Amino acid sequence: MTTILEVHNVGKSYGTVHAISGISATIVAGEVLCILGDNGAGKSTLIKILSGVHAPSEGTMTVFGEERMFSSPRDALDAGIATVYQDLAVVPLMPVWRNFFLGSELRKGSGIFKRLDSVAMRRIAKEQLADMGIALRDVEQPIGTLSGGERQAVAIARAVYFGAKAIILDEPTSALGVKQAGVVLKYIAKARDRGLGVVFITHNPNHAYPVGDNFLLLKLGSSIGYFSKRELTIEKMTKLMAGADEMKGLAHELERKPAPRTTPQS
Repeated sequence: MTTILEVHNVGKSYGTVHAISGISATIVAGEVLCILGDNGAGKSTLIKILSGVHAPSEGTMTVFGEERMFSSPRDALDAGIATVYQDLAVVPLMPVWRNFFLGSELRKGSGIFKRLDSVAMRRIAKEQLADMGIALRDVEQPIGTLSGGERQAVAIARAVYFGAKAIILDEPTSALGVKQAGVVLKYIAKARDRGLGVVFITHNPNHAYPVGDNFLLLKLGSSIGYFSKRELTIEKMTKLMAGADEMKGLAHELERKPAPRTTPQS
């Protein structure tokens, strides 16, 4: 199996504030790496380093075995690392095919006769979505009419078409119901089975565990464990994320107290 991207002991500081420190992870072709943690755990900072938004303050990064650092998101994309953010950059009233090629439109002709090749873009968008198993009624429909899960699926198919070797998904299921979250998990599995490396960022163990191969657990900017699936149960994952002592304390606080017994008046 091919290692696409690896970070070793990376950290990011803003002045005297340490956002993350000592984080190591590996993205492998044909596997899903799940990065889990509550708000403030450091997930967003790590995403920005992996996607080229920020350079780390410490640590090393290798891409296909070569040590390097991304200077921008475009630099990361050129290396095959695509990031799909939770708030998808789409134009709701534009059709699906226009959003599929947004910013990378195909053109035909030359000079003053150069124009959008809408026929090719419609055909390619339809074919690529079908290859991912995404069954839409019509690529002409506005993307805003799709469900949240379907829009995430279109974004994944777009990244695959434009040559991504690894896809970073930022909380793709956080605002979705059970059924739509299931749709996204299905397409994560399809991307994995096509040989892509997938980084799935989430705070929900129930979403991560079914599709994950490896799990990086973060808390307060530090790693609390890096596990393969055979080393981890969903119960253990939940306890590590919440903290066993914290869970016991919470269970004690929420425990139903017996009502005080009253002596009947004679």
